[in-house]
Amino acid sequence: MRFPYGRRGRRRAPGPGPGPDRDPDGTPDEDPDGTPEQSRGKPGPNPAVGARLDRYAPGRGRAPSPAPRSSAARAALAVLFGAVPALAFPAPGLWWLSYVALVPWMLLLRTAPTARRAAVEGWLGGIGFMLALHHWLLPSLHAFLLLLAALLALLWVPWGWLVRAMLGDGPSGPRAVASLLALPSGWLLVELIRSWEGLGGPWGLLGASQWQVPPALRLASVGGIWLVSLLVVAVNTAVVLLLSTAAGRRAGVVGLVVCGLAVGSVWWGASPPRERGTVRVAVVQPGVLDGPDGAERRFARGEELTRGLTGRGVDLVVWGESSVGADLASRPDLTARLTALARAVDAPILVNVDARRSDRPGIYKSSVLVGEDGPTGDRYDKMRLVPFGEYVPARAVLGWVTSVGKAAGEDRRRGAAPVVMTLPAENGRPALRIGPLVCFESAFPDMSRLLTREGAGLLIAQSATSTFQDSWAPAQHASLAALRAAESGRPVVHATLTGVSAVYGPDGRRVGAPLGTDRSAAAVHDLPLSRSATGYVRHGDWPLWGAVAVLAVLCAVEGMGVLRRPASGTRAPRARTARGSAARPAR
Repeated sequence: MRFPYGRRGRRRAPGPGPGPDRDPDGTPDEDPDGTPEQSRGKPGPNPAVGARLDRYAPGRGRAPSPAPRSSAARAALAVLFGAVPALAFPAPGLWWLSYVALVPWMLLLRTAPTARRAAVEGWLGGIGFMLALHHWLLPSLHAFLLLLAALLALLWVPWGWLVRAMLGDGPSGPRAVASLLALPSGWLLVELIRSWEGLGGPWGLLGASQWQVPPALRLASVGGIWLVSLLVVAVNTAVVLLLSTAAGRRAGVVGLVVCGLAVGSVWWGASPPRERGTVRVAVVQPGVLDGPDGAERRFARGEELTRGLTGRGVDLVVWGESSVGADLASRPDLTARLTALARAVDAPILVNVDARRSDRPGIYKSSVLVGEDGPTGDRYDKMRLVPFGEYVPARAVLGWVTSVGKAAGEDRRRGAAPVVMTLPAENGRPALRIGPLVCFESAFPDMSRLLTREGAGLLIAQSATSTFQDSWAPAQHASLAALRAAESGRPVVHATLTGVSAVYGPDGRRVGAPLGTDRSAAAVHDLPLSRSATGYVRHGDWPLWGAVAVLAVLCAVEGMGVLRRPASGTRAPRARTARGSAARPAR
């Protein structure tokens, strides 16, 4: 009980201030059970310190891992840790690293002193990730790349906040379990938003790092690349929980076991595509031929390599993106040369025309099929263009980019719809329908899925990455075809001008040796065909909608307070004072 006088009968000075029963800040001392310390005749601890210690009392978890206190040091580490996952993609190709690559970044986020700081470090980590993954764009975009990375990295601001909210201060059992669903779902939502063509498209999705891992490819056949990304982030989250509290460690073990069981169930439950026949496809890669007459020299080299396929019994010859630099309707000489080649090899040739059309205004990139009687009439105009590379978004505002980099001087025109072409039946092989994609359209899962649903038995991606010849870009681009093959259950041909050219079977596994960036050659491959419908083709992007549902439920549950942390202890009774006590309330 407090009195207005001290223990020796002297009247205590009014108002807050230090004293034997007050902290230096003037607040009353109390035991953890709420009993005033001065009533027991001893000084009490600083409540601020007591609150910090109480957070790690039994049942509340242990203190988080030591983290840098300096804001500058934490900022530098956020950028560095955010860049680590890029090493899992080609060309480094450390695919196994992706399962722990997010751990340092997440550990940093969970120890952020405030939610605002966690959001900032989520943004900084996103900048590191985007710069590391797309550093090869620097020759084209120069300093503008940093601005783009900073803008796209804003997508990781909510994710950084979410990591701290779910894992900070030693998560309880229910919260630790919820984090195994919430954090992968939050990451997937980031990937969904940045997959919009206007933001650069789905290049560098975390699941794409698993392009050569058979169990991951089987997962992609069920839920697309989105399901693979979910698995990768879930494993990272489980590892972080293993480094957390006792409750977190239990949840982490459970999470790893569930991930393993899920992969095993898909491996045994989802049958690989059933092969039905083969098709012999030739890929023509002329190599780097630049200069003012580069287009003519490239055509001549492609012509030479194609003529060497005579007598090889090929069913289709595929040239890369921009392999023809003039509209065939306005250049009958080029049309005649291609027609003669098709007769010589006894197979149609799929070329790609990058030129101003004679029948309509504007420049188009078009896949054109040329047979023994000339162009068959099958033509696909590229629908999804590369931002800045093939068009400048909001050119009236951002047109200045063309003066500091290699952005498109004139916007390409877009096609209206996908096209499925038909190869004639030959040598006992039934007619085969093919679905062409151009350049980074092979990064979009929905496009290959749509072509498959419209009857394509073979997918073809025509590409050119000569601008980034000595970078990670060619290998990264070629790897995307493996995922499109696994998702669709159809073989995919990735044909480029300068490498890497590669082909993949309907299960996503590579067939034969690829043509590297140092090759100027033609390669022939016998590809297995399949008519099996994968789970992804049938059901589409269901992991994305599942992630959205998880986050919606989390918001509802959090709003009801189900997952909120318990109080540090029992609520302390109000301290008694001279102006008010249990016996005599204040007046």
